[in-house]
Amino acid sequence: MRHSILATSLALAVASVTFSASAQDRDAEVAALRAQLAELQAKVDALEVRTDAQSDINIGTQESLDKIATTTPVVETKGGLKVTSADKKFEFSAGGRIHFDAYAFDRDIADTTGTSEFRRARVTLQGKAYGWEYKFEQDFAAGTGLDGFRDVYIAKSALGGKFTVGHFKPYRSMEELTSSNEILTMERPFSSATGLFSGRQFQQGVGYLRADGNYTAGLSVFNLRSASGSRNEGFGAAGRVTYAPINTEDSTLHFGGWASQENLNKGSADFSAVANYAGRRGPAQTIATTTGASGNQVTAYGIEAAGSFGPLFFQGEYANATFGQPIGPDQDVATWYVQGSWLLNGGHKAYKPGNGIFASPKVTDRGLWELVARYDTIENKDIANRDVSSWILGMNYYVNPNLRFMFNYTKGDNTVTGDETGQYALRTQFSF
Repeated sequence: MRHSILATSLALAVASVTFSASAQDRDAEVAALRAQLAELQAKVDALEVRTDAQSDINIGTQESLDKIATTTPVVETKGGLKVTSADKKFEFSAGGRIHFDAYAFDRDIADTTGTSEFRRARVTLQGKAYGWEYKFEQDFAAGTGLDGFRDVYIAKSALGGKFTVGHFKPYRSMEELTSSNEILTMERPFSSATGLFSGRQFQQGVGYLRADGNYTAGLSVFNLRSASGSRNEGFGAAGRVTYAPINTEDSTLHFGGWASQENLNKGSADFSAVANYAGRRGPAQTIATTTGASGNQVTAYGIEAAGSFGPLFFQGEYANATFGQPIGPDQDVATWYVQGSWLLNGGHKAYKPGNGIFASPKVTDRGLWELVARYDTIENKDIANRDVSSWILGMNYYVNPNLRFMFNYTKGDNTVTGDETGQYALRTQFSF
C-alpha cells in the first residue's frame, strides 16, 4: 500500500514537468526524480523492517502480560486484606474486630462493680475454594480454645440459596443476626441471646438460606451443644422469613417473622432466659428456666418490623417463648423492644437484602453522629412480678468506616427486687 502511494506521487511529480523544457532538461529532472524515488524506497524498506520488529516486541509483551494476568493472584487492601487466585477458584481474606468497653454504675440495691474489658477481640479468616465458602472466627476475649469459636463453617450455593454446615447462629431474632459491628447499642435486646436465648448464640448444625431481592427465607437444624459444651442428645430447629415491600436507595420498610423450638434431652444443660437489665456486667435477673434433666422443650416465635428513611431508623420485635416445666404448667415469657436512631449530620442505614438486616451507615470524611434510644422489657406471664425493663439513651460517632465510638446510658428496673441500677458505658470499636 505504501509503495503504491509513493509511486503515484512520483508519477504525478514527473508528469508535472512542463513540456516546454528541453529534452535534456527533462532527462536530468527525470534522473533526479528517480534518484529521489530510490532514496525514498530505501527509507520505506528500513521503516518496514523496524515496524515488523516492533510488532514482534509488542506481541511478545502482550503475551507476557497475558501470562502474568492468568498466573498472578490479585491482592486487594480496601477495607482489609483479600487475595484472589488468578483462576478465581480460591479466595482468602483476613479481618477482625476489637471492642474495648468501660463501665460505671449508678448503684441502687444490687452490688455492681465498674470495670473495663475487651468485649470482643476477634480474628476472622474467610474465603472460597472450588466454589465452597468457608469462615473461621475466633474471639480471644471469650477464650483461646473452643470457648472462643464464633462463626466456624463451610457453605455452598445450591438450589437457589446457600447451605451452611458448622457453627453459626440459628435463623431467629433480627437483632441477634445483626453483626456486633453494626448493632445500634452496645448490647442486644432481651429477645436475643442477651436474654431469651441466653448462652445459646451459636449452635452446631445445618442451615439453608434463600434470598431474592426483597425477601429471605432461612431454616436451620442444630444440636443443643455449643462448640465448647458437653455432648448431649438435644436438638432444635429455627426458621425466619422476611419481606421488604419498600427497598430503595433512601427508603426501606421491613417485616419479618421467626420461630424456634429446642428439645432438651439426655445430657442437655439447663436453658434459661436471663436479662442483664442494667447493661453488661450489671445485675441480672432470671426470668424462666427449663431444666435439661426434664427433657422438656423451649418453643418461641417472634415478629419484627423495621425501617430506614433518610437519616431516621426504627426497629422493633415482639417475641413469646414457652419454657416447659417438669412439674406444674409451662411458663410463658413475653419480650418486646423498640429502638431508633437519627443520623444528625446526614447519612443512611443501608439494608442487606441477602439476610434481611440493616447495616451501619456509610461514613464520609467528616464522620457521622448518631443519636440512639431503646426501650426493652421481658416478663414471665405465669409468675407474678417476674419482669424487668430498661431504657437506653446513647450516641454513636462513626469516625471512618473502621472506627466507631459508642456511649450508652442504661437505666434498669427490676420488679423482682425493686432494683433500679443505672450504667454509663463507653466502647471503642475498631473493625476491618
